[in-house]
Amino acid sequence: MTYINMTEYEKASEEVRREYEDQIKKHGRITNMKRTLLNDPPSFKAYMEWYTLKDRLVPIIGERAVSLFSYAISNGNNCMICSLFFRKILVDSGEDPDNPTLSPEEKLLMELGRRIAVDPHNIDENIYEELSERYTDQERTLIIAFAGIMYATNLFNTVAKVELDEVLYAYKPNNK
Repeated sequence: MTYINMTEYEKASEEVRREYEDQIKKHGRITNMKRTLLNDPPSFKAYMEWYTLKDRLVPIIGERAVSLFSYAISNGNNCMICSLFFRKILVDSGEDPDNPTLSPEEKLLMELGRRIAVDPHNIDENIYEELSERYTDQERTLIIAFAGIMYATNLFNTVAKVELDEVLYAYKPNNK
């Protein structure tokens, strides 16, 4: 049962309608999370900075690694919406999200993502060392900031009890 109702386009303010239209123009649809966040446009805009950081991160680690990193964080947080969202991206691109073939960099990022989600106080020192060998201070800042917004997105969906988008139903693993 959802905790916060989704906004309805027909009843929305002009500002919210513009955001709806922009989302549909950019992504072909508007997700339930975004419809829920649009109850407060400044909150919506804060969470949409995820896209700004993603666009900056893709040239550094690649689109696939961003999806794997996001999936690891979301799966570690047990956020059904976000984990299924990234599972869909991976499956639709021909990946097996349960047994991906990972490069050393992707393996490092997935382990970092899992650790951030599960126990951020105890990230292994080896992970920090490997990150420092691969990335500059600015790049590591971006990676961690991106992870923070991903974590916050998971938290919002979970606490607000956002309804699962119908397009994600087919991507539920058999055991969930």
